[in-house]
Amino acid sequence: MKFVDEVTIRVTAGDGGNGSVSFRREKYVPRGGPDGGDGGSGGDVLLEADEGLNTLADFRHTRRFAAERGEGGSGKQCSGKSGKPLVIKVPVGTLVWDRGTEELIGDLVRHGQRLLVAKGGRGGLGNIHFKSSVNRAPRRATPGTPGERRELRFELKVLADVGLLGMPNAGKSTFIRAVSSARPKVADYPFTTLYPNLGVVSIGPGRSFVVADIPGLIEGAAEGAGLGVRFLKHLSRTRLLLHIVDAVPMDDHDPIVDIESVYAELERFSPELAGRERWLVLNKLDMLPADARDAHARELIERLGWHGPVFRISALSGEGTEYLCQEIMNHIEQLDGDVSDASAGPEAEV
Repeated sequence: MKFVDEVTIRVTAGDGGNGSVSFRREKYVPRGGPDGGDGGSGGDVLLEADEGLNTLADFRHTRRFAAERGEGGSGKQCSGKSGKPLVIKVPVGTLVWDRGTEELIGDLVRHGQRLLVAKGGRGGLGNIHFKSSVNRAPRRATPGTPGERRELRFELKVLADVGLLGMPNAGKSTFIRAVSSARPKVADYPFTTLYPNLGVVSIGPGRSFVVADIPGLIEGAAEGAGLGVRFLKHLSRTRLLLHIVDAVPMDDHDPIVDIESVYAELERFSPELAGRERWLVLNKLDMLPADARDAHARELIERLGWHGPVFRISALSGEGTEYLCQEIMNHIEQLDGDVSDASAGPEAEV
């Protein structure tokens, strides 16, 4: 299935049913009266987040959605049946914008979360409501009001704790295959990854995190070159960035140039995202002799002037990946603990 992360649809809530004009006509009842019932309300249109969906591809061909209208009222003060609400399933992580005003309507981040996007019309009033001392036989009823009509823009931002950054063929897809059950395509040519891949990394019972692999960045991505810049928005929800680097390029390309190029494109796309915590992961060091790996890694770190965490792995063999995942899990749990402490406030302290 092709990955679709932005789409526009039109939704129409149901119109309210019309009120009824009716009079009692019963045997042995000499004086009848108005008994017209009200119209039913139109159906609402709601969105519901579903963790079983991971793309907006279902909306590529079906772009118009309408809820049921309410039924009209009838005699004997019978109200019309209300229209059924229409529930549209969307992936968890979907942002919903009003296309006309560009107003953010909602952000669906939890499975089962619902959002009302179009309110159904109200049913009209039957003539029983217009009876008075001077008008015993009103022939007036009101029509139902129309349901809301809206053009919506969906934007999907995947939900992940950790985002992978790097050049094409840096080993991001191989890494996500090594640490999770995700099976992204892996090959020896650029742009193997054409859309984001999500993998769940399980450390133990009740301890897991989600990793997002996006297409590799190349120089000039901010101007539209390559694929990665289109998907950088999917890293906006992540709490930690792993910058995976091919430490031993086959074409003798300088890894420092690759690191600086990726960071420059990230900063041009979003300074806020560029300022997020980033760990350096040196991949493919196993291609060097064992006695040369430490010296090579130290040289790269010194030339780069890197002062943050550095990890050495081989995504292909799995060497170093278990330790890295343990450190990521510990970091995420620490962040969660800090948030809990902050929300508890001074009263939680003893």
